[in-house]
Amino acid sequence: MIGMYVTELWTQIAQWLERHAPVTAAALRPPAREPDFTELEAEFSVELPGDLRELWLRCGGTDGELADVLPPFYTPYGAEQALSAWRDHRKTWTAQWERPACDYYAGSPGSSFHPSWIPIAGDGFADELVVDLRPGPLRGCVLEWEQEHAQVLRPEWQGIAAMLADVHRSLVEGAPAGHSYPTVTEDGRLDWQIR
Repeated sequence: MIGMYVTELWTQIAQWLERHAPVTAAALRPPAREPDFTELEAEFSVELPGDLRELWLRCGGTDGELADVLPPFYTPYGAEQALSAWRDHRKTWTAQWERPACDYYAGSPGSSFHPSWIPIAGDGFADELVVDLRPGPLRGCVLEWEQEHAQVLRPEWQGIAAMLADVHRSLVEGAPAGHSYPTVTEDGRLDWQIR
C-alpha cells in the first residue's frame, strides 16, 4: 500500500513540475536500470523499507544537475547515487564507522555519520537528506545531515511517503513544507524559499 502511495505521489510531483517548473522536471531521470535491492541491502547491511524501494524504482536522480525538488534545497538521488554517497561517508567516517557518535534509536541525534543512514538527496555540496534505518518506532524517518556541523538533530518527516505528501501538498497549495515555501523562477526552476 505504501509503495503505491509513493508511486502516486512521485508521479503527481513530476507532473506538477512538468507544468510549472519544466527545467527542474527535465533534470530528473528515471532509473537507468532496476535497482538490485538484494545487492544494496547486502552492502548497506540493513533491510530497505518499501517506500524507499518504491521511490528508487521511479526516481533515478539526475545526471549531476541540481534539481531542488525536496525542500529546502535537495536534489533526489537514485539508488546508484545514494550508494555512492554512502560509500563516501564510509571513507570519511572510517574511524567512527563501527562506533558512531549517535544515539541508538532512529530519529535520535547524532554527531558522526551512522552506517544505517541511507542518503536519498543532496544539496550539491555536503548536506543530505537521509533515511534513518536504526531500530525503533521512528525507523524510516527522514533526517537532515549537516556536514559542516557533522550532525542530525530531529526527524524532518516520519518517512518518505510523508515527505512526498508534504512536498506535493506544498506545491499544489503554495503552502510551506517545513520552513520552506515553493516558488518557481522565471527560467522555470523550482526554488524553495526559507521564511
